Amino acid sequence: MINVAINGYGTIGKRVADAVAAQPDMKVIGVSKTKPSHEAFIAKSRGYPLYIADIAKKAAFEKAGLPVAGAVEDMLKAADIVVDATPGGIGEKNKPVYERLGVKAIWQGGEDHEVAGFSFNSDCNYKDAIGKQFARVVSCNTTGLCRIINAMDKAYGVEKVRAVMVRRGGDPADIKRGPIDAIVLNPVHIPSHHGPDVQSVLPNINIVTQAMIVPVTMMHMHVVQMDLKREATREKVLEIIEKHPRMGLVRKATGITSTAELKEYAMDLGRHRSDLWENGIFEESVSCLRNELYLFQAIHQEADVVVENIDCIRAMTGIEKDPAKSVAITNKALNFIAIQ
Repeated sequence: MINVAINGYGTIGKRVADAVAAQPDMKVIGVSKTKPSHEAFIAKSRGYPLYIADIAKKAAFEKAGLPVAGAVEDMLKAADIVVDATPGGIGEKNKPVYERLGVKAIWQGGEDHEVAGFSFNSDCNYKDAIGKQFARVVSCNTTGLCRIINAMDKAYGVEKVRAVMVRRGGDPADIKRGPIDAIVLNPVHIPSHHGPDVQSVLPNINIVTQAMIVPVTMMHMHVVQMDLKREATREKVLEIIEKHPRMGLVRKATGITSTAELKEYAMDLGRHRSDLWENGIFEESVSCLRNELYLFQAIHQEADVVVENIDCIRAMTGIEKDPAKSVAITNKALNFIAIQ
């Protein structure tokens, strides 16, 4: 049993904690918060021991009815591995503590590749993560891009990729972020950071990305175009997507043409938190013109990296060396079958 600490119990941390708790070979030994919050009360209801960065704030937590198990360092000392889900930039500051305590650590895509020196994706480099001390699970957008690009590269070879990220303005509860009545170029310059981030996992892929932020909270949308080294057929590409455990087809028959409807579909399917852990690739959009492939894919920014964190834990601790087996274990524990 792998003892997992979650440092940062927010949008990603709470999802990773629940995913860890569902696994047959993992246990949540603690989560951390910096101040009393609704998420801290959820942690209490889940039975996750609550640790705090500043032990001087213990009285404030306990006054709010939140028992404190100890300081974050106490949690880390009991862990085999820590998933750092703190806000971007904070995780890097935590690295010296992890080094001093000799605990394995996983960061999220909000940190730079250099913080860990290794960026992870289950599809692409699982075996390279086996036994690593540190790793970084790439961002939600990069995760989605890596999945489809790697699948096409294996089948046909990828000559180049051009992709536009239409990004949500903020998470649903993120009331202080996001444009209200604007489409914001983010960044204005081309390329965006997403292409180099893909190359941190797939260094040989020729990719240029562009990005903008729009006033929605549901999901991101990617407009993807690939030049393949060999001619592809639409039927074969759809077959590859159908067989992939973390890519799903949004069928024409469903009538779904938006991210809002796709999230509603996930909710009606009974998904925990209405999460979509897979790429939502719109069946009608998949087009092949000789060696050119075009498609739209929806990416749930709060969810697709969660399953990647679980696989990364297995790889780094060496408890499972076969990536396909880890993916299968993770998906089964979450009752996750990709939409088709």
